[in-house]
Amino acid sequence: MELSGEQSIKAKRTVVWAALTDQETLKACIPGCQEISGSIEDGFEATVVQKIGPVKATFCGIVTFEDVEAPDSLVLSGEGKGGAAGFAKGRARVDLSDTEDGTHLSYTVTSEIGGKLAQLGSRLIKGVSQKLAEQFFIRFREIVETENLA
Repeated sequence: MELSGEQSIKAKRTVVWAALTDQETLKACIPGCQEISGSIEDGFEATVVQKIGPVKATFCGIVTFEDVEAPDSLVLSGEGKGGAAGFAKGRARVDLSDTEDGTHLSYTVTSEIGGKLAQLGSRLIKGVSQKLAEQFFIRFREIVETENLA
């Protein structure tokens, strides 16, 4: 499944880049993230709790950074296992460019699920995936703009 979107962020591209690769910012933006540790060089281990339809699961996984071209673009790649609920994999390509007001962020997300989650139906999963991606990037914009004003 592939999803895409964009955000206009009122902050310089270097500020947006720094936030995009910051552990605490990622924790605050990932819906359901309980904990995260690691580094951009080695990847981040994360624990995320999600309820998708009738299935609630705790996913433990890793997020790695690929194709890093600071401060223009990167690919976030993640994979998590949720026990009996199944697994989730995803990649998000993020591109940044300068605008008059700050930074334009565009993203393309691809995801794959398996196990009980896959049995819920593609429309439900696509809707939830779109919602989670939007929540992440909207929250990201809010955090960056708020911290940029401080």
